[in-house]
Amino acid sequence: MALTDPIADMLTRIRNASRLRSKTVNCKNSKVCRGIAEVMREEGYIDGFDVIEDGRQGEIRVKLRYGPAGETILHSIKRESSPGRRLYLGVDDLPRPLQGLGIAIVSTSRGVMSDRKCRKERVGGEILCTIE
Repeated sequence: MALTDPIADMLTRIRNASRLRSKTVNCKNSKVCRGIAEVMREEGYIDGFDVIEDGRQGEIRVKLRYGPAGETILHSIKRESSPGRRLYLGVDDLPRPLQGLGIAIVSTSRGVMSDRKCRKERVGGEILCTIE
């Protein structure tokens, strides 16, 4: 079966695994999904990720992160742009989830980056998702 939105599939897998308190979750491998995982690692929402080659598309194994008492770090992951409704914003219109405590992941001409990095480099793009 063809997957029409691999980004939404990845975010849903991470959201479900976080609710079940899983240590790792496997997602389909793509350049955008690796970029999202890299931004989540840089911002401290996950411990890391590994790319697993299987001779086909491959998978990304995401290591989820929890607080010292086992509380979840990821409270909310929301897909903003979708294949049927793309959402492009300039640098001045980028959202600030939780008044700057959360992040928005943006696909730009310079790669996938967080909203903070977009403001620093003065570049806008497609809002992929917000994490709180």
